[in-house]
Amino acid sequence: MHFHIISIFPDVCQTYLESGVLGRAQKTEKGQGAKVKGKKMQVSYYNPRDYSTDTKKRIDDRPYGGGPGMVMRAEPILKAWQKAVGRKKNHDKIKTFIMSPRGYMFDQAKARSCVAEYEHIVLICGRYEGIDDRVKQILKAEEISVGDYVLTGGELPAMTIIDAVARNIPGVLGTFESLEDERDTNGQSFTRPEVLKYKSEEYSVPAVLVKGDHKAIDAWRSGKGKVEAF
Repeated sequence: MHFHIISIFPDVCQTYLESGVLGRAQKTEKGQGAKVKGKKMQVSYYNPRDYSTDTKKRIDDRPYGGGPGMVMRAEPILKAWQKAVGRKKNHDKIKTFIMSPRGYMFDQAKARSCVAEYEHIVLICGRYEGIDDRVKQILKAEEISVGDYVLTGGELPAMTIIDAVARNIPGVLGTFESLEDERDTNGQSFTRPEVLKYKSEEYSVPAVLVKGDHKAIDAWRSGKGKVEAF
């Protein structure tokens, strides 16, 4: 899958998305012997300022009808989108999202459907008072939100969406079982030491996890077994 981020702050996104699991998923790795593991995903960045015809590379202007703040102009964003995917032949495999607190609430089902239905996902990150609404009309873009709150820009939501979608791409995570939504879990995890001492108190791992009874462990993890107190 190829993600395309349209943002005036691409470096903010790049730092996060090239780290950890998501960073490894974008690299070609050598496997055992002569085998080469291909990239699982790709992320490209497009700064609307690079597509502005303004001599000072401005990408915003005052809103028609008055009001506070500035609005991002349509032309630089449309040119950035055209650069990203405009020449792709099969537009049915392209999905364009505009980050917006008024949009559809992004969830795990949406993340899975993105992997199943699309090869290219374009995420347009707004700033200021928003984006000229003609961008949404022309691109038939979908407004999408990651929560019932307002942020200063669309970069954090875009990274959240990429992270959530990427986890569902085969091979990005080590195993299929690593997908929490595909297994029963009570959300509790423990590791060494078995007894943790903190400020004169002792906190022990639940006994069921150290007894070796895998059926009891599975029941405990699924929330169907008795949860033992510390």
